[in-house]
Amino acid sequence: MAIKRTNLWVYLLAVTVLTADIATKAAIVAWIPLYGSHEITPWFNIGHWLNPGAAFSFLAQAGGWQRSFLVALGIAASAFLTWLIAREKTATPEAVGYAAILGGALGNVIDRVRHGAVVDWLDFHWGDWHWPAFNAADIGITLGAGFLLIAAFRGHERNGADSHTPAR
Repeated sequence: MAIKRTNLWVYLLAVTVLTADIATKAAIVAWIPLYGSHEITPWFNIGHWLNPGAAFSFLAQAGGWQRSFLVALGIAASAFLTWLIAREKTATPEAVGYAAILGGALGNVIDRVRHGAVVDWLDFHWGDWHWPAFNAADIGITLGAGFLLIAAFRGHERNGADSHTPAR
């Protein structure tokens, strides 16, 4: 299947998210020992943690089987996202969302294969309460999901579905 010229930049977005994720994780692994942390502000640390589970450490305590499952799921999701991007006729907001998610998904798959877990390094906290640590791939996935939500709502409004006029 040939890549449509109009979608080339969308694939470049996926590569950019992936590259940013790989580069930041490589820097963290090189500069901060595992479980080490550096306070940047009273509410933000940069550290080095491994998450064998999914988002919010879901399945982190599953006993090891989750690594293969999450790698397979990430590869399947990446293939599906690549197909979704390819079928877009133009560089739509949906395609941008798919690309950001694709780059993040591939970044986390690479981590699971290389390290057996995902390298997380961003730690926001308030006092002793910490938001689950995350990484650049997670940011790409979240922003991509946001693009898809915005696109869905915009499409909903364009189709007149936001009208409160009762059907006759």
